Amino acid sequence: MSTQSTQPKPVQKESSGGAFYAGRGVTKTPMISHAKGIFFWDTDGKRYLDGSSGAVAANIGHGNERVRDAMIEQAKRFSYVVRTAFTSEATETLSRMIAELAGPGFDQTFLVSGGSEAIESTLKLARQYAVVTGQPKRSKVLARMPGYHGSTLGAAAVTGDPDRDQMFGPIMRVMPKIPAPLSYRIPDGYDVHSYADHCADELERQILAEGEDTVLAFIMEPVGGVATGALVAPNSYYSKVRKICDRYGVLLIFDEVMCGAGRTGTFLAAHHWPDALPDLVACAKGLSAGYTPLGAMIAPNRIVDKVVESGGFLHGHTYSGNPLSSAIGVAVLSELVNQNLMENAQRMGVILRQKLNALKDRSTTIGDVRGIGLLNAVEIVEDKATKAIFPAARQASYRVSEIARDLGLHIYSRRAASGKFGEWFMAAPPLIITEPEIGLFMELLTETFRIFESEI
Repeated sequence: MSTQSTQPKPVQKESSGGAFYAGRGVTKTPMISHAKGIFFWDTDGKRYLDGSSGAVAANIGHGNERVRDAMIEQAKRFSYVVRTAFTSEATETLSRMIAELAGPGFDQTFLVSGGSEAIESTLKLARQYAVVTGQPKRSKVLARMPGYHGSTLGAAAVTGDPDRDQMFGPIMRVMPKIPAPLSYRIPDGYDVHSYADHCADELERQILAEGEDTVLAFIMEPVGGVATGALVAPNSYYSKVRKICDRYGVLLIFDEVMCGAGRTGTFLAAHHWPDALPDLVACAKGLSAGYTPLGAMIAPNRIVDKVVESGGFLHGHTYSGNPLSSAIGVAVLSELVNQNLMENAQRMGVILRQKLNALKDRSTTIGDVRGIGLLNAVEIVEDKATKAIFPAARQASYRVSEIARDLGLHIYSRRAASGKFGEWFMAAPPLIITEPEIGLFMELLTETFRIFESEI
């Protein structure tokens, strides 16, 4: 009798060299050699135009020599001290710069290593503030469906994504959601303005349903990221939300991880709605423009002082206020201001949207173009008349990004909540982009859609 096992042998997969890729099963991606401006090159010499600033992060472009020099100079001096025992000139300078750019009502900055940490910081500061001011029952953070606020459990709890709730709900406390004021997929019986008004009313109804003395905060992206594809609500929505939060003592938190740091043409997207400024802001991505992991919570004295007086903020990270990252952040924000990149984002954003809309008019599969400044999204549909999405098996937005990459254009795609809310890619090049470079972007994108539409 044979003693050989009848169990099937495991399939041997090609090694990825030890790197763990959390994506759509992608096993091979180009190896990047170097980058400069809005372009990067792989080790085969192929050039790519960075049409989405990586993951909408590389705001000042690649290979900036002033940022490099600041990085080297700080590294020569020292790279790390623990925040609770020491500070540094770079950390203090960056904190002041962020607060000054954020403007009146934003007095202090808590530096962290990225967007999820910044969101966690706002939630914890809000909670501690409520407790030390005699409001211990306030613990619920309302958020929008759809929405995205990060991948740590606290941030995921306020993220509006049914797939993530199903996966991670058993190990976190999923927070209540209200509808986001979508501008393209609007329910029957509404227009853009009436639906936005309805969504604001839903915030008030949810506060009352939860018990107004139990609601701590409402968190939202003032300009949407990948979960809503650069969603911008009517102006009235923001002021109405601000008034509702004030009425019930609810803190308003803006998630500006993607839309902050000049991306929309102002330092904070909140600056587009000065009568609806939030209480707390989380910012990241563009603060360091991809040169180092960096994020920040921006807060007012009236909140921070109460927490400090109570004994201090019960929160922190090993790399909070890291001197090397801070020095890089100072250099990045100096470029943002000195090179007038926020103004450029305004001007180039108008030109880009005009060209994207012209492409939409010629395309059979572009349903919508939306955004502000250089934070824009292009929504892909199977049927423009009905706004029907492609079947999941086609993975349309990802196929578009693959074709674009083959042509030498990087775009960042997302199929939100398995397509329940649509799919799109972010048209968000670095803020240094010029009008001729937008022309090249559009040439590559036009060819991308010619190929994509010929396939279907």
